[in-house]
Amino acid sequence: MSIRSVNPTTGDVFAEYPYMDSETIDQTLTRAWETYESWKQTDFDERTRLMHKAAHILRDRVEEYARLMVKEMGKPIEQARGEVRKCAWACEYFSDNAREFLQNEEMQSDGSRAFVRFDPLGPIFAVMPWNFPFWQVIRFAAPNLMAGNVGVLKHSHNVGGCAVALQELFEEAGFPEGAFQSIFLSNDMTDEVVGHTAIRGVTLTGSVGAGRAVAKLAGQNLKPTVLELGGSDPFIVLDDCNLDYTVEQAVRGRLINNGQSCIAAKRFIVEEGIYNDFVEKFRDALAGQTMGDPMDDATDLGPMARLDLRTTLHKQVQRSVDQGAKLVLGGEIPEREGFYYPATLVTECEYDMPVFDEETFGPVAAVTRVQDADEAIDVANHSHFGLGASVWTSTDRGVDLAARIEAGHVSVNGIVKSDPRLPFGGVKDSGYGRELSHHGIHEFVNKKTVWVK
Repeated sequence: MSIRSVNPTTGDVFAEYPYMDSETIDQTLTRAWETYESWKQTDFDERTRLMHKAAHILRDRVEEYARLMVKEMGKPIEQARGEVRKCAWACEYFSDNAREFLQNEEMQSDGSRAFVRFDPLGPIFAVMPWNFPFWQVIRFAAPNLMAGNVGVLKHSHNVGGCAVALQELFEEAGFPEGAFQSIFLSNDMTDEVVGHTAIRGVTLTGSVGAGRAVAKLAGQNLKPTVLELGGSDPFIVLDDCNLDYTVEQAVRGRLINNGQSCIAAKRFIVEEGIYNDFVEKFRDALAGQTMGDPMDDATDLGPMARLDLRTTLHKQVQRSVDQGAKLVLGGEIPEREGFYYPATLVTECEYDMPVFDEETFGPVAAVTRVQDADEAIDVANHSHFGLGASVWTSTDRGVDLAARIEAGHVSVNGIVKSDPRLPFGGVKDSGYGRELSHHGIHEFVNKKTVWVK
């Protein structure tokens, strides 16, 4: 048994990575624990030096890593380059700030002194997705390695090459053997890893179903978890917005990564007064996007990552149209090799339609109209997801409305994006816990109280 790398531009298999057996997995996890025992005692100066080295390697190999991502999952090449640079930034950010984030916190008590230490927990098991195959991993690995933990990665089954490259990155940077390891295993062996005595925490980015399954396993083993799950982000357009700019950003927010992002704008909620103008401009802008070879700098929209994902997305569009939605643009599978799907616009959407109720992981935008801002908030919150949201209006009004939106991140007049300096995560079925910033680095540490008399 093995996982296979399939080029989504052509459908060709170009690499295979065999699954590990139980004995190899046990050896890998035992190595992780042994490495942790020494790594947790490594001082911050050394951790910082090594993490800066990793950032240097990432910047030095932008083109190599970007092309690997494009070949395995199809994102446009310039976006892939940006992902590698962002990974380097995150490594630099946590190497420069982890010492401050983890310094003792003095507290008041009845003793002569009391403080909280932030000590590492041990090996952290990460189950990561394919859509941002470097960034999703680095945003877990950089803070945890700086905190004194070590990482064990189970990457998605279609980006095995990225998993290997990431382990090699940390090894070349000088991290000790076992500080970061990639393992290849089937989903039904995940419980073996979660239950292993060496693993002290679990983080997962993926579907709601995968999150529930891993959270149940971790709960049975009393291990802390961070879950970043699906999203159906609302993009609220009010009549006092800058319409041309908003449409430009709507295209960017929906089509980033070929529309395959948890925090991509998916539900476009537009106030009645500008609804027709928005739909017309949005349609024209989407139609102007160039679909083609993701290795070509001129390409705006590449293929979807897998055939099954395209099939699922197309069925969501068809079912929604059958229920009364209006197909304004796209919605047809092109006759060409690879897993392409065109930019698609569906309007007059209702709550129960798949394109509005489910997560659409691809270049499909669903639009509905509302009478005013209050109705827009109600529609935005009428979802079992709560990852990101954006509102497009005057600044002060947008800040006031952000307080009423049920999401882990709300952007006012900007698309939702992750930033190493800001906490990232969701509520409701979009998961719990936070990654990035000082909030993220505190997820997998022992907040140890020390009381002194």
